[in-house]
Amino acid sequence: MAEKILVVEDEPSLQETLVYNLEKQGYIVAVAGNGRLAIETARRVTPDLIVLDIMLPELDGFEVCKILRKEMTVPILMLTARDDEIDRVVGLEVGADDYLTKPFSMRELMARVKAQLRRTGMLRDEMARLKTPEADAQQEVLTFNNLIINLTRREVLLDDRVLALKPQEYDLLLFFARHKGQMLSREFLLERVWGWDYSGDSRTVDVHVRWLRQKIEKDAAEPARIITVRGGGYRFEG
Repeated sequence: MAEKILVVEDEPSLQETLVYNLEKQGYIVAVAGNGRLAIETARRVTPDLIVLDIMLPELDGFEVCKILRKEMTVPILMLTARDDEIDRVVGLEVGADDYLTKPFSMRELMARVKAQLRRTGMLRDEMARLKTPEADAQQEVLTFNNLIINLTRREVLLDDRVLALKPQEYDLLLFFARHKGQMLSREFLLERVWGWDYSGDSRTVDVHVRWLRQKIEKDAAEPARIITVRGGGYRFEG
């Protein structure tokens, strides 16, 4: 079945170009020209990926991303007109999975789209495999005192309470857990957790570490589980 992509772009010529190129690749494409319509359309069509411009009428892309991220885990690729670090950081803060600075080539956009869809497809396949009776009988669990990572269910529990982690947060925490006590550089984490073809920078890791600390640390300001190694990266102490 063809994957569905929602394009949220208010500039007609760019919207038309995006739709043409995505449909040429075999995707089913829905469009929205403002923030409010984007939210309504996403709820109606449940897309597999959203291409979301930041500068939009009515609600900007940051607000749209923040609202949709609370309701669905669909990958969100944000488009920004400026090569401004603050745009990228804010985009990550509100839940975007990737970003692309205008002007960009259609080849690069398609590569980003395929990378995000491939990642979510792998997660779906893994979840389907882990739901088999055979997998249930061989359930794998990592325990760090009151923090439990259930690999079979892709669940993380803190004090017996299931934490609401985004897929990338779970993957990062699991990678930390499997390398307990090791110093892991930001560049190494980007390569191993986000993938070799991910084009983000080290701030991506910092943002996700901050999110994890807020969820698993007793005091996020004085972390005891995920330790910052000055000039190096991070170390997980369990």
